[in-house]
Amino acid sequence: MDLSTLFSLMNKVALITGASKGIGFSIAEVFAAAGAKVVISSRKQDALDEMAGHLRHKGYEVTGIACNVGNPDELENLVKKTVELYGQIDVLVNNAATNPVFGPVHDTSLDAYDKIMDVNVKAPFHLMKLCFPYLMESSNPSVINISSIGGISPEPGLGIYSVSKAALISMTKVFAKEWGDHKIRVNAICPGLIKTKFSEALWKNDQIVNQIMKMMALKRIGKSEEIGSVALFLASPASSYMTGTILTADGGFTI
Repeated sequence: MDLSTLFSLMNKVALITGASKGIGFSIAEVFAAAGAKVVISSRKQDALDEMAGHLRHKGYEVTGIACNVGNPDELENLVKKTVELYGQIDVLVNNAATNPVFGPVHDTSLDAYDKIMDVNVKAPFHLMKLCFPYLMESSNPSVINISSIGGISPEPGLGIYSVSKAALISMTKVFAKEWGDHKIRVNAICPGLIKTKFSEALWKNDQIVNQIMKMMALKRIGKSEEIGSVALFLASPASSYMTGTILTADGGFTI
């Protein structure tokens, strides 16, 4: 067995949303190190150019394309530009997410509800459909949806966000079942508490952290690169017999 190819993404093209920082950027760096040509996307081109430049300085093939995933037209443009640049899409990572509210679910406005569902559920759905023709042509196509442990069990203060992540888990299984005939694998990762800007409201709250630590086997906050390595496993030939799988990376919180 040649282990050097088991986790290789050589000559593969990976498209990652929400990738100018945090988990998305860590996934991009790991994929690029594994040989992939990577397109990173987020809303701000300046931030993407800076982070793509950082990775290109390391010798990686990385390009930033701005896209607000809540806008279907911009999603179509993202796929179009990726294919124009690299000719294919082998790996799609739906990482972009939003949560504009923190507090009791009954205080969540309809506008906030719509925004959460549009970005966290509708956008991955639409992007997967847009990438479908190109994934079908890949020799090892993989879709990775970044959900959350909140999608397994609702997190306090994150009610509708948790609902959206539960929907993403269900959608992962639906696509995995329907796309199996096309040899396209679709899996999801459910991170626990990871120290990123996105989760700052949680890990900066001592009361919440103390509650989480009581339930966590490893007794520490996770790092974004620890999700990147899980994503590499799901993108690579190492996980070739896995689809519809929901992997938790949460320090044992959900045991």
